[in-house]
Amino acid sequence: MKLYTSDNTDLMEVSRIYPDGRDLIVEGTIMGAMPVRAVLKPAELRKAFGLMSPKTLGQIFMMLFRRS
Repeated sequence: MKLYTSDNTDLMEVSRIYPDGRDLIVEGTIMGAMPVRAVLKPAELRKAFGLMSPKTLGQIFMMLFRRS
């Protein structure tokens, strides 16, 4: 999975997401060069959902069924 900047350049390539106890670990490479391992904690995931409007959540759901 790739994440892009607003000007459509590669920001991060996520290579793996897996559970580690109660957290999620996101592994990948930032800007094609720097390996990174980020920890997503349950409280931070709840905050992320709090930042999203119902319209945004609907958009996320619909993206699951769209082709590139």
